[in-house]
Amino acid sequence: MAKIEQRLYELGIEIPALYEPVANYVSVRKTGNLLYLSGAGPLVDGEIEYKGKIGKELNKEDGYTAARLSALNMLSILKNELGDLDRVEKIIKLQGFVACSDDFYDQPFVINGASDLFVEVFGEAGKHARAALGTNVLPFNTPVEILLIVQIKEDMYEGK
Repeated sequence: MAKIEQRLYELGIEIPALYEPVANYVSVRKTGNLLYLSGAGPLVDGEIEYKGKIGKELNKEDGYTAARLSALNMLSILKNELGDLDRVEKIIKLQGFVACSDDFYDQPFVINGASDLFVEVFGEAGKHARAALGTNVLPFNTPVEILLIVQIKEDMYEGK
């Protein structure tokens, strides 16, 4: 069993099924040894698991869980693209967007749901630069959207 697959097993983490983009874009684009992943939200079986704004319909713990679920969907995209998550060299940058009420200021806590997952799974290679931004609305009324830049082990890449 591959190292990251073993780690996921030990953590009790299951990667969700891949879902197709909902508009005219691709889930991932490679340039050099970098993968740029399109935004992913808190979907389960293609359905939005959390809806609403953090600080209004949802609390910050809901946001944390929604961000973690969004990151799991990123793992699904990576697994589909790379075949083997051991091909991830490191997570370079995470951009997290939080749809929230005007008086909510804890976006970093919410986006930690994604950041914590990547560090749990990839260890030191999961640490990344990031932005945790608040916004008034996100597509389909999701509370969180995550974007990712990942460095891959070029000699191991067999993606699309």
